Amino acid sequence: MPWSRYEPFDARVETRPIERHWPSARLTRAPLWVPVDLRDGNQALAEPMDPVRKRRFFDLLVATGFTEIEVGYPSASQADFDFVRDIARGDIASDDVTVVVFTPARRDLIERTVQAIEGISNPVVIHMYTATAPIWRDVVLGRDRAALRELVMNGARDILELAGDRPNVRFQFSPEVFNMTEPDFALEVCNAVTAEWEASPDRPVILNLPATVEIATPNVYADQIEYMHRTLDRRESVILSIHPHNDRGTAVAAAELALLAGAERVEGCIFGNGERTGNVDLVTLALNLFSQGVDPMVDLSDLDRVRHIVEECNRMPVHPRHPYAGELVHTAFSGTHQDAIRKGFAEHRVRARETERPDADLTWRVPYLPVDPSDIGRSYEAVIRVNSQSGKGGMAYLLEDAYGLDLPRGLQVAFSRHVQMHTDATGREVTAGELWEIFESVYLASAPDDPVTLAGFSSEERDGAAHTSVTIAVDGSVMTTDHRDVGPVEALVAALARNGIEVEVMGLHQTSVGNGATSDALTLVQHDVDGRAEWAAGRSRSVLTASLDAVIRAANAVRAAGAGRPTAG
Repeated sequence: MPWSRYEPFDARVETRPIERHWPSARLTRAPLWVPVDLRDGNQALAEPMDPVRKRRFFDLLVATGFTEIEVGYPSASQADFDFVRDIARGDIASDDVTVVVFTPARRDLIERTVQAIEGISNPVVIHMYTATAPIWRDVVLGRDRAALRELVMNGARDILELAGDRPNVRFQFSPEVFNMTEPDFALEVCNAVTAEWEASPDRPVILNLPATVEIATPNVYADQIEYMHRTLDRRESVILSIHPHNDRGTAVAAAELALLAGAERVEGCIFGNGERTGNVDLVTLALNLFSQGVDPMVDLSDLDRVRHIVEECNRMPVHPRHPYAGELVHTAFSGTHQDAIRKGFAEHRVRARETERPDADLTWRVPYLPVDPSDIGRSYEAVIRVNSQSGKGGMAYLLEDAYGLDLPRGLQVAFSRHVQMHTDATGREVTAGELWEIFESVYLASAPDDPVTLAGFSSEERDGAAHTSVTIAVDGSVMTTDHRDVGPVEALVAALARNGIEVEVMGLHQTSVGNGATSDALTLVQHDVDGRAEWAAGRSRSVLTASLDAVIRAANAVRAAGAGRPTAG
């Protein structure tokens, strides 16, 4: 690869006269979010939104709680002009929503933009932009610094002349490609614009500083923002805004550092749509704050619905691994992850019981899950999924979640070997239902030709003692034995021993299949087969019957091992 063709970006702000504050700052409140999906995002779509999709997207943004929305570029297309007119004619934006319209610094296009907003009663921001970076001045615009400054100022004067007397209209300026512009020139132009527009605390000007093409590490952008934040004229009359793009894949980091450096407003798109690699992702930024205990000031509690509408409007899917919203981001396939998540859920439930508080009121601290999926409307169903990379913890979690099974650790280890064989053979993940089918086939299946069956069982008080009668059929030969003052499982084990079948019960575990009064009992018996621990199970509405069935299956496993046949495990 011809790496030598590319030079490192070297426009670091000279910070020696200005002490950096952003490295030690913390984010403690949400900025003003400004989604630009209807303009910047829309112009990046292969199929730009029609009026129906655009209206649906706008309604979603309003319902989610965004209070300032860039709605279009009315001088660039009739569709955008008509959409702004629809806002003017209809009652589709609540009174607290600020409508932003976008225009270049050119008088005829500014005039068209002002025509579009005629009659809008909502607060309106006219957003004027001009590229200011050297390569754009030289290659695209053919203007030196002085001529470019004059172009910007002419646009600022035109906006002031055409809309300055409208009380509901405020102004915004973006030195496009700010991050590649000489810091002193960006400062000069921004100060000139705020002076021309007479920025004041009661009518502040928005200065939007875009990383139009991301070309440096996020700390460089933070230095540039802090330089402007600390040296701008009329700073108390300026809303400092950022608009990061994602060419290097670090737009979220750049935005967060820029907020630490003094920015107060973020322009971006829902899930990061936009030209090239996209704009900064407002959902990720907002939920990053949420995960740190900061109110994001937007409602993303039904994130699946938000994703569904955005996918329909953009006609582009959200990646399955997209932060927070992707189909797989709360899913663990790895056995190590699954075990930690399962234990985290268990600890969370214990804390809820001990403190007698609802789960939702507890501090969230489940390994591998930075937020509780239920807080953003995601289901727990997909938190743990089992494939060939998974371990005992994931399998146990799915069975517990779907069927209420509480499997002892030893059985988890044994059963995971059977699951592993299944997933290795199929090459795909296995569902909770399929896990249960595997479990039944390994531990609950009975064959017609099983050599050992329980033909009869009864208990009664006789002669002041408890007597248990056990009838066993072994290879078709039936024997009844009587056992005094022992429990049912001990009586059955003793009866088997008298028939030459030694079942050493090493452990017995009771659980249930399902929940409530109609659930079945499930008895899990750990027993010895040729010096190794194996498991057998029994299921019935009766706990006693389930226990006896489990012991009989263990007896058949012992007989099978003695005959040289494989046992369940």
